[in-house]
Amino acid sequence: MRAKTLTLIAALVLLHLILLFAGFFAPYDPTTQSRELPYAPPTRLHFRDSAGLHFRPFVHNWKTSAESDISETYKEDLSQSYPISFFITGSGYKLLGIYESHLHLFGTTGPARIFLFGTDGYGRDEFSRVLFGGQISVAAGITATLIALFAGSVLGIIAGYYGGLVDESLMAVTELFLSLPWLYFLLGVRAFLPLHLSTLRTFFLLTGVIGLIGWARPARLVRGIVLSSRNRNYVLAARAFGASDLYILRRHILPATFSVLLTQASLLVPRYIAAEVTLSFFGLGVNEPVASWGNMLTTLQQYSVLTSYAWLLTPAAALVVTSVLYSALADVFHSQLESLTT
Repeated sequence: MRAKTLTLIAALVLLHLILLFAGFFAPYDPTTQSRELPYAPPTRLHFRDSAGLHFRPFVHNWKTSAESDISETYKEDLSQSYPISFFITGSGYKLLGIYESHLHLFGTTGPARIFLFGTDGYGRDEFSRVLFGGQISVAAGITATLIALFAGSVLGIIAGYYGGLVDESLMAVTELFLSLPWLYFLLGVRAFLPLHLSTLRTFFLLTGVIGLIGWARPARLVRGIVLSSRNRNYVLAARAFGASDLYILRRHILPATFSVLLTQASLLVPRYIAAEVTLSFFGLGVNEPVASWGNMLTTLQQYSVLTSYAWLLTPAAALVVTSVLYSALADVFHSQLESLTT
């Protein structure tokens, strides 16, 4: 169990580091367009040519041949090879949003382009957009989770510790929020808010709405932990010796809620990432040209695109991988929590 936990944590840390340093791992700027290469398929990596085997991978340029008025076929130009270089200088980006840098993990020189996940309808590199889009979507999920856990913890502690009318009132509101279909409620709330906002304001508005809607379940769980903890002998002894409410909460009550909050965080992050993706997919979230996994998938609303260009599903694949990792970690935390309570 311990090995599985460490493996999942390591995988999630690696995933978040790649997204955090997306500018370094992405070969191109996510907004750079190659209009001559719309819907180009993923670039093929080669290790062998007519001269033999090469230890350094190389690529060929794509060339298009119009077969009809409505379609183009991409073929490799085998007349020239372009080796892949590592730690190459390319388009500028801000490392951690602060430091200006031009260093990329890999890339090609000359006229060749490397599109690991192909391109979209504007010729933008899908791999770079998945990494930069993941920054927005995952950050939205984590930020919304922190908001929901903070609000839920505060209200749950107040309800569980003081009880009485306060507890009954807060739990009545909690039950109301839990009974609401959160997805439709979220869509309705977001639809009433301004649509044309800056990217930064849209991001904080989006995460704020998602987080404040999702506080109810953590609040009820925390309230149950507090109700159980406040009547334990060591808490009663501390109160008898004149300990203040703040001391009791900080010393005895809050530590008991950490394991539950950690499990809830593992469950809520993928749910809120999916909420951001859903809102952006319907045009209610982060808009172009800033990439997010949701607005990258909007082009798949066209049936012809969905059936013809499978590589445009990579944001959905990234969402699935992220959700599976978080859900597996939540299962591990839940199993450990059950083993501690039995």
